[in-house]
Amino acid sequence: RGEKFLYSVFSRFGTTDTLDFFESIGVKTYTQEDNRIFPISNSSSDVREHLLKSLSKCTFVKEGVNKIQPLESAWKVQTNKSSYAFDYVVIAIGGHSNFELLSKLGIDIIPPTQALVGLVTEEDFSSIAGVSVNDILFTHKGISGPKIYKISSLNARKEMPYKLSFGLVPEFNLQEYLDKNPHKEIKNLLGQFVTKSLALWILQNLNINPDTPCHQINGKNRDKILNKLTDFEVTVTGKVPVGEVVTCGGVDLKGVNPKTLESKQYQGLYFCGEILDIDGFCGGFNLQNCWSTGYIAAQSIINQSR
Repeated sequence: RGEKFLYSVFSRFGTTDTLDFFESIGVKTYTQEDNRIFPISNSSSDVREHLLKSLSKCTFVKEGVNKIQPLESAWKVQTNKSSYAFDYVVIAIGGHSNFELLSKLGIDIIPPTQALVGLVTEEDFSSIAGVSVNDILFTHKGISGPKIYKISSLNARKEMPYKLSFGLVPEFNLQEYLDKNPHKEIKNLLGQFVTKSLALWILQNLNINPDTPCHQINGKNRDKILNKLTDFEVTVTGKVPVGEVVTCGGVDLKGVNPKTLESKQYQGLYFCGEILDIDGFCGGFNLQNCWSTGYIAAQSIINQSR
């Protein structure tokens, strides 16, 4: 979401610029085969330390902002401790902070909702919580993992409940395995394809005795088992309330100038980061949005001040 809006932004500050910046503050990186980029130290605290060191000459005022108000030629910012007048205000409060600051100004907000988040299911997977298969992690509340994060992003605004189906294993000829292992218990045969705990869950869910010898599995039960393995269906009833990676929604992009990140409604008011109605999959895309829009907003202010 927000791809076209970012064309101008990324053309002026993209991935290469980000890598150059981190290199300049002493953070060396490496790229994985899937093009995701990480610090060589693999330490978030190390990155944090270098970032804070690079900001050592900056002054931070740690106060809670209660209200922002446009004046004739400035902005009044009221905090929990004092009031200030500024030429420019940059809103960088993340995906689900105080949206009232903006709604009181009449700024259009796309209602925020969770994206890149675990999903709550009608099915009870508590007995196999922690089991992972094909980029899907079963949890006490439902399902999670890389594949589910992508699905949750694509379906961020999809009405619930809705059904999902995915293959736990590739298509195969189950009857052939049953014929070759007539005396093996069905739970042990399925343990060749998925974890034994998941095999037990599937069989119990289908009301099939896990100790049944393979030669006693009839065609009807064979098809039920195969369908569970290759077309596993779940019913999504909600999102896990904690642990979201990113927020879908935020400041409506129609009201923001993509070349400056300034509000089209108010002069001197800028936005950057997750407050904007922009979000993408895992892999650094959301971080790059924050860095690029932050850079453009800052450069726009510098240019205005000259």
